Amino acid sequence: MLTADVDGGTFRLRHATRADIPDMVRLLADDALGAGRETAKDMEPYERAFDAIHADPAHLLLVGERVPQGKEEGPVVATFQLSFLPGISRQGAWRSQLEGVRVAASLRGQGLGRLMVGWAIAESRRRGCDLMQLTTHHSRSAAHRFYEQLGFEASHVGMKRTL
Repeated sequence: MLTADVDGGTFRLRHATRADIPDMVRLLADDALGAGRETAKDMEPYERAFDAIHADPAHLLLVGERVPQGKEEGPVVATFQLSFLPGISRQGAWRSQLEGVRVAASLRGQGLGRLMVGWAIAESRRRGCDLMQLTTHHSRSAAHRFYEQLGFEASHVGMKRTL
């Protein structure tokens, strides 16, 4: 997948396992917005979602580890989901959907998010996608700046409805 030298070790991107679910939930809850909608009290819904994602080759769930020098593994410090979607529009173009991009608060600003999104873009191209899309909450202005620096444009107005 992806490995890169970072301060004090190596950043390694890999497919998530069921054992990573608590770390992924912790990362998703690590801001004001996520803290209000994620909880580690009941892991069963997350486990069901993991099983569905893991069973479908059109979806990837990844984690990033920060492996200290001289060690074989390290703590999970980042996560994201990448999905591949066929479409009729744009002359039958495939698109990828980037979801749940998170980096541990203590490591933000060190380029890990840039590495992950760069890998996701390359993988999307490799799979024949013509477009990558994502949504980010309107309150996450730092995330907006981050994605704009990577070439994303706020070209659409997204809407959601809780069911």
